[in-house]
Amino acid sequence: MFHSTSRRAILQSAALWAVTLASLCANRQAMAQAAQGPLRIICSGPAGSIPDIVARRVAEQLGGAYPQGVVVDNRPGAAGQIAVNALKAAPSDGTTLLLAQGAVATVYPYLYPKLAYDPARDLQPVSLAGEMTLALAIGPAVPSTVTNLREFIAWLRSNPKLANVASPGTGTLPHLLEAMLFSEADVAWQHVVYAGGPPAMVDLLGGQIAALVLPEGLFRQHKATGKLRVLATSGAERSPYFPDVPSFAEAGYRNVVVREWFAFFMPANTSSAAINSAATALKTAISSPELVAAFAEAGMLARSSAPERLTARIAAEQGYWQPRIRSMGLKVEL
Repeated sequence: MFHSTSRRAILQSAALWAVTLASLCANRQAMAQAAQGPLRIICSGPAGSIPDIVARRVAEQLGGAYPQGVVVDNRPGAAGQIAVNALKAAPSDGTTLLLAQGAVATVYPYLYPKLAYDPARDLQPVSLAGEMTLALAIGPAVPSTVTNLREFIAWLRSNPKLANVASPGTGTLPHLLEAMLFSEADVAWQHVVYAGGPPAMVDLLGGQIAALVLPEGLFRQHKATGKLRVLATSGAERSPYFPDVPSFAEAGYRNVVVREWFAFFMPANTSSAAINSAATALKTAISSPELVAAFAEAGMLARSSAPERLTARIAAEQGYWQPRIRSMGLKVEL
């Protein structure tokens, strides 16, 4: 039978071994990570776009978790397929993340008949990054007498040759919002496709296009200077950034309620340990005051999530979008 002093010595020794083992594991993990090199964030948007802003702001906050650094690799185009294919070709060792709009997992599988990836097979959800409301704005191509959404719809009916409305890409949520709006309004329109928001904004300001749908934060500066008129926002209620602008639902189009969101994914076959480690690092980065403030400046809410929560959200939104895309008869060829 052990004496209490012997029992205490054994427990203390066991505790010491546990601490030592944990330290060795942590050091080994850090050495392995250092050997693997920097973290690469593949971004589905071009430079200056909202996905690019998200990726770079998060990268700035991840330095402590990735001593070898974080690099952003922009791979825009083809409805996110270029970025997803880059992720598919990356090693499953925890050194590569994809930052993309949620539509790559929730919308595109139903919109593109020949999609080159399967979200369930090729994308491992890691964490939500942020979400935002979209807005529709008109520029100098539309007469200054048009000041609200109803007047704009009436102007489109009277000027079908000028009814050119742009989006940052075919199949993006801005494009789907436009399709939902003009289908409900029963008005003809011409979809003008751009490779991202920045070039579309240039043409809107220059009067080459009549209207544009983008994340609302991108319109704040130009609305404040009077260069653009924001007619409606896509949330269920009015946006705190544009309290003087009605939502589409408030303006009479009750089914036009859309929120854009962005998330991080890892390649297939990435271990649960690597995914959870990245999710923990992202949670810390996304909750930092600096990042929250930067996202707010862009009109976006910083929001992280556990991998399983993101997986559940994807499943729920797939159930939302599949019947709507089918009812609008939308099919897009790349």
